[in-house]
Amino acid sequence: MSSEEFEKLHEAYGAVSAELASRCEQMAGRSGDQKRFLREIDEKVEEANEILDGMEKELRNAPSSFRNQMNIKIRSYRKDVIKLQRDARNVNTGYGVQSDFKYTVHGAENEQSSHLSSQRALLLQGTDSLARASQSVDRSQRIAAETDQIGSEIIEELGEQREQLERSKDRLINTGENLSRSRKILRAMSRRIMTNKLLLGIIILLEVAILGTVVYLKFFHNH
Repeated sequence: MSSEEFEKLHEAYGAVSAELASRCEQMAGRSGDQKRFLREIDEKVEEANEILDGMEKELRNAPSSFRNQMNIKIRSYRKDVIKLQRDARNVNTGYGVQSDFKYTVHGAENEQSSHLSSQRALLLQGTDSLARASQSVDRSQRIAAETDQIGSEIIEELGEQREQLERSKDRLINTGENLSRSRKILRAMSRRIMTNKLLLGIIILLEVAILGTVVYLKFFHNH
């Protein structure tokens, strides 16, 4: 809601309402050319209703307390407009009384003027409420922007940590493959060592047997 636009519409309605009341009073004071006055009154009534429609549209986004109060005022304005139009038609058809009609016109003018001060106070109250609401929205937007920035930084940091974990995973896979190759090499070396020990034992036994045979042949065979 634009409080400035609403106040402009309200002032426009006040001017149209005053002009409508003036036309009705002129019509009540003259006996001739009633059709022209009635046509002008109908045009002013239509203009007033359009302004009231615009005021209701501006109130859609206003705070609920202010909106409810002003909607009551607008309904009252519509009743005043309808009453002025009805009384004007009664004067045109001869059913109204001139003095009663003047009283109705002046009563509408007085009611209109009595609403102005209270409406301005309501407009100021609505403006203050809108200002506070705007400040609250600004704070919420700043908090949302800060939260969004923090979230972006966290996502970026998590992305870096994910890359680090993937590199660590690759290194672990390479380490596991190296360990597997190392185990195979160690098993092969272990088999070779056992084979070498067995061959060495056999060679030693053969050498001992040959040495024993040589000693036997040399010292005991001739005797």
